[in-house]
Amino acid sequence: MTTATQIPGYVVGTWDIDQAHSDVSFSVRHMMVSKVKGRIAQFGGTLTTAENFADSVVTATLDASSIDTNNAQRDGHIKSADFFEVEKHPEWTFASTGIAADGDDFTLHGDLTIKGVTKPVSLALEVGGFGPDAWGGTRAGFTATTTINRSDFGVDIAMPLDGGGVVVSEKVALTLEIEAVLRAA
Repeated sequence: MTTATQIPGYVVGTWDIDQAHSDVSFSVRHMMVSKVKGRIAQFGGTLTTAENFADSVVTATLDASSIDTNNAQRDGHIKSADFFEVEKHPEWTFASTGIAADGDDFTLHGDLTIKGVTKPVSLALEVGGFGPDAWGGTRAGFTATTTINRSDFGVDIAMPLDGGGVVVSEKVALTLEIEAVLRAA
């Protein structure tokens, strides 16, 4: 059991993700030689920290139409039916199912829904800290990472290369840098 006393500055309560100070990004191997990075610009969610940290809950919603890889043509293709079919599936969601201690850090378990397909995922979770902000509020920071297989979520476009391999890897690395603000009581 991980209690509030084991995480310095820990605060029990409901927190809103501060989109202006958070980032949801991804990277995927391209042409078998390099990685293309991108981000999801529009997202939101809440965290409810419990007395026992393992009982805390996270929910998040991501706007798939806000995918940005810094290349409009590529973004259009990613949003098309070839990949995420954003017109039909504009929203992705995450709902936690549990948190487990993992050494000094944690593993956040939950259900991720992309393109209408829900799969369980586990994210390596680092608690950045809890503390006061410059406006009289309280903030918390978290980093979460995982790798998913895009075909598990129905994103199964096959683009083989002539010499072997694929244009876009099935493995997608996700990184979330989250800053959250405690709701006023």
